[in-house]
Amino acid sequence: MAAISFRVSEQQAQALRESAGQMGITQSQMLRDALRRYLIRLRAEHDIAAWNAKPLTEEEKIFAEIADWGPEEDWSDWADGKSRRVSGDAVGC
Repeated sequence: MAAISFRVSEQQAQALRESAGQMGITQSQMLRDALRRYLIRLRAEHDIAAWNAKPLTEEEKIFAEIADWGPEEDWSDWADGKSRRVSGDAVGC
């Protein structure tokens, strides 16, 4: 693990101390989590820009049609997450 050091205002440092204390985590953990989330957001923004710069080709759009086929049978009654019993065997989630 690498160490990174940077300066913040006293108000930001106090907010960090208070928030980390309320959450029961260390200030370092809070900063690591915040940095990880920010980097994920930056990567997502880069992916969006790349997508907009080069949209799908017609050949690639064919796969979207296949994905829309869906299951042949109606499984909507399984949406409640309850298991179903058929002939004494447990079937379902």
